[in-house]
Amino acid sequence: MTLAAKSDGRQREADRADKSGPRAADLLAWYDRHRRALPWRARPGEEIDPYRVWLSEIMLQQTTVKAVAPYYARFLARWPDVQALAAAPLEDVLKSWAGLGYYARARNLHACARAVAERHGGAFPRGEEELRALPGIGAYTAAAIAAIAFDAPATPVDGNIERVIARLHAIETPLPAAKPDIAVRARELTPRRRAGDFAQAMMDLGATICTPKTPACALCPLREGCTAHRRGDAETFPRRTPKREGALRRGAAFVAWRADGFLLVRTRAARGLLGGMTEVPTTEWVHHFDDGNALASAPHLPGAPSTGPVAWRRIAGSVRHVFTHFPLELSVYAAEVAPRTGAPAGMRWIAAADIAGEAFPSLMRKVLAHAPAHTLAHTLGAGADLGSNRDIQPGRKNDDDRTA
Repeated sequence: MTLAAKSDGRQREADRADKSGPRAADLLAWYDRHRRALPWRARPGEEIDPYRVWLSEIMLQQTTVKAVAPYYARFLARWPDVQALAAAPLEDVLKSWAGLGYYARARNLHACARAVAERHGGAFPRGEEELRALPGIGAYTAAAIAAIAFDAPATPVDGNIERVIARLHAIETPLPAAKPDIAVRARELTPRRRAGDFAQAMMDLGATICTPKTPACALCPLREGCTAHRRGDAETFPRRTPKREGALRRGAAFVAWRADGFLLVRTRAARGLLGGMTEVPTTEWVHHFDDGNALASAPHLPGAPSTGPVAWRRIAGSVRHVFTHFPLELSVYAAEVAPRTGAPAGMRWIAAADIAGEAFPSLMRKVLAHAPAHTLAHTLGAGADLGSNRDIQPGRKNDDDRTA
């Protein structure tokens, strides 16, 4: 056989492989027919606003579309552009974010808005490297903004896209070790044109067709090129390394009401877990908590002369909450003190009517709801999920924000 014949044979084999593998054109044709209508997504022919793309991407980190939608609408109504958000007090941003979880995102959101306003004249940079230099923007978010807002040839890989790629190629390596291979495969599939539409098409495919359980392979535009579909085991991908849940931490929370309708609160340190958020006083959260000594950490409040020291009452049951790295269980103690009682150092009193506007995370909302005789749960706002067992909901995965 001549060298030319061998070369022709290899080319025909490559052509057959290309036809049998996943094709971006098939996915884009499906997207043009079935794209989801999302509040932050520009309609066909509509100009794309990078601010809206960025805001939605930050909110969607580790959170579902359903949970994000009302927060996104409120943020956009209050701060319609990056300059308005940059000029807002951080406290107001945290209050508007309360309940959405992963509160470092809110701090980074504000810091990023200020950076864009101060360093870039209010216009988001177009390149991935420049975007990654901004607070709170990692590899995934930079690629998503570059692709969706500017149609740059970038390839964001979120949880939905990881799942699609792992199934297309039947990648046996479990996550997270498979991430580099998945990223390479995703880049290989990304077309030179319509990179933004392709990224959103992959997200839509994973969210609506190539779902974690019982994927609708018969409706998938990439099924002919999907190795896992041909094998009949698509639902088993991606492989995952079992996660180890952190050890349970415990503590106590103290709900103190003044008789004139004020609640005792404090603001957490700016950095770290729930940084900058509002809370009722608590003990430290530790693995070996002694509930019998909890009152030693109660806030020091003078009781009325006629009643003597403050009488703390333990509320039956406990509040359980799950953070990313550990579960938490809090005992709740409640007490009522005289009107105009002063606040201990580092704490303050807030009126019951102002509770809804405070930056209470979901954990604290559950603590307040746990003591119904002493709290007005309805003042926390209709959107608060007082019964939720998690501060976040699983959604778009990335590694941009590792601090809850």
